[in-house]
Amino acid sequence: GIDEDAQLPFWQVSDRGMSLRLIQRLPDQTRAFFTARGFSAEHAERIANSCVFQTVFANTSHQSTPSTIDYNLQDWVVHGPAGARAMKLREDWDVEWVRSGAGTSARVAFEWALFPTEQRYRPGDYNWGMSIFDLKPGTRFDLDVVWRQYDETHRVTIKDMRCAPDIQAQPGEQPL
Repeated sequence: GIDEDAQLPFWQVSDRGMSLRLIQRLPDQTRAFFTARGFSAEHAERIANSCVFQTVFANTSHQSTPSTIDYNLQDWVVHGPAGARAMKLREDWDVEWVRSGAGTSARVAFEWALFPTEQRYRPGDYNWGMSIFDLKPGTRFDLDVVWRQYDETHRVTIKDMRCAPDIQAQPGEQPL
């Protein structure tokens, strides 16, 4: 579908008591966001060309059978052109930022902007942040999503996701 606010494509999973929405972010949006938070143009470009999605995760179990939800992004798997691999997480990025000399304030802003690596949600809780899949703009991929709820591990694969193309879209214009 198309996200009403962002006017960009999204992929969504809703399961008993859980909702996850991943919304494309254009590389241009990402460049602007991270440049404004103190990253150099080179660092902002690195992030912008790494397939960024706005991630919104919610525990909707309060509407039926209340239960906590736990997830750890280390359990999620990206199936891209080069095969299956783990997501690039905030901890991985921090190593890169330290090595490349990114400033402390930019690194803190980056950490706060990203979707947390692991979290526990009580019924009715939700959170959002950016997820970075470390793929080139326009790349298609599948994503295995894993979470724990109702004393069970749940897995679902979101098929045929697509990184946003590196275009300069006008407001209301749909990326290809």
